[in-house]
Amino acid sequence: MVDDSFGHPWLAALYDPLDPDRSDLDVYAAIAEEFGARSVLDIGCGTGVFALLLADRGIEVVGVDPALASVDVARAKPGAERVRWIHGDATALPPLRVDLATMTANVAQAVVEPAGWRGTLRGAREALRPGGRLVLETRDPARRAWEEWTPERSRRVTEVPGVGAVETWFELLDVRLPLVSFRSNFVFGADGAVLASESTLRFRERDEVEADLVAAGFVVDEVRDAPDRPGREFVFVARRP
Repeated sequence: MVDDSFGHPWLAALYDPLDPDRSDLDVYAAIAEEFGARSVLDIGCGTGVFALLLADRGIEVVGVDPALASVDVARAKPGAERVRWIHGDATALPPLRVDLATMTANVAQAVVEPAGWRGTLRGAREALRPGGRLVLETRDPARRAWEEWTPERSRRVTEVPGVGAVETWFELLDVRLPLVSFRSNFVFGADGAVLASESTLRFRERDEVEADLVAAGFVVDEVRDAPDRPGREFVFVARRP
């Protein structure tokens, strides 16, 4: 299932204007440089922000995402011809041999079903050259990030060029750990049109992710903190032997 936030054409087109600060991706760009990656598989590439950032640095990039509307937004951006875009997921990739595979932001947590998660990790491993690395992040469940997903804390109005004012907020729907469900609401000021998207994320414990990576054939080299969100995220660095 693809959330409407990414799969609905209107909402996919609004994703970047509503979330313009992607400084979280600087960490991953630095990791690509740290490991000397010349080729990267961006799993869950969405609207292509990270893939294009890497392509601007001369890195060969493959971006894959199950939300066609998001991939269409990515394909329409300047410089998109430098990236190989795939509509799909990591469980059914063409033959690849990349230096680095990434799952930024909520990508890892959005793979909710255990079978899909195992398949995603296997697909990432198969796409890597021997010695290549997978880097992914997931929120630390102990920080209970979902407690901030309330209308009171999340409501805001953004002026979007060509669209006008868009009011957005989150509503927490259900917490049955490790699953947390919430609704994203969008109200378009010009005509009052309302759209909503329901999402579920899986909050995995650190030891669970490490065990899953090992079971998929990885060696876990380290678990880092996200420097821009200290104490809130686990950043896993795993290697294909």
